[in-house]
Amino acid sequence: MLDRPEESETIGDDGYRRIRTDIIFGKLRPAHKLRLETLREDYGVSVSTLREILSRLSSEGLVLAEGKRGFEVAPVSASDLRELAELRLLLECHAMERSFENGDMEWEGRVVSAHHKLAATERGMTAKKANHQLWKRYDGEFHQALISNCGSRVVMEAHAAIFDKYFRYLILVLSYRGDIVPRQHQQLLDCALKRDAVRAKTVLTAHINECVDHALAKGSLK
Repeated sequence: MLDRPEESETIGDDGYRRIRTDIIFGKLRPAHKLRLETLREDYGVSVSTLREILSRLSSEGLVLAEGKRGFEVAPVSASDLRELAELRLLLECHAMERSFENGDMEWEGRVVSAHHKLAATERGMTAKKANHQLWKRYDGEFHQALISNCGSRVVMEAHAAIFDKYFRYLILVLSYRGDIVPRQHQQLLDCALKRDAVRAKTVLTAHINECVDHALAKGSLK
């Protein structure tokens, strides 16, 4: 997930991470034209490296390559948000069930620790002292911790990529649903500790679908 730079980060890695973060957090808006000279000045990365970065982001679905016309930030739509939500549910429910089956004390510790940080951040969100970057980081860490014992690196990486694109929508519409969100996360924690995968999948489905409905109700996506 983003917010986890490598220890020995190159200039290209740093540029990739910064541009990716700015896309997800809406500093670079959907359909924004990504002009290489402007990006070079803003991010301190050479034009040749920028082309590599933007091609990499294009492969992730965060940037559109327009041939000779260059690059632009990927647009957003209600249908794409729903599709991302469906993909996230499919992967996360499957991985969560496997993770619960394989869960041990170390896994429980990761889940409890991740939830503790997320709950503290969510108290700030409810109090309107919003730190969206920390919210994204700890929300992602908690959901990744829940599935971290699923036994598949491929599933974990696919889930992380989908989660980032999904979260981008929540940031763009500033969609935080209030007290129901920490309650649902607490329910997911309780289910994990009880290894109740059936209940957890029900809670997760409501959590994601209600979040999508809340985002779409704002009317900013078509």
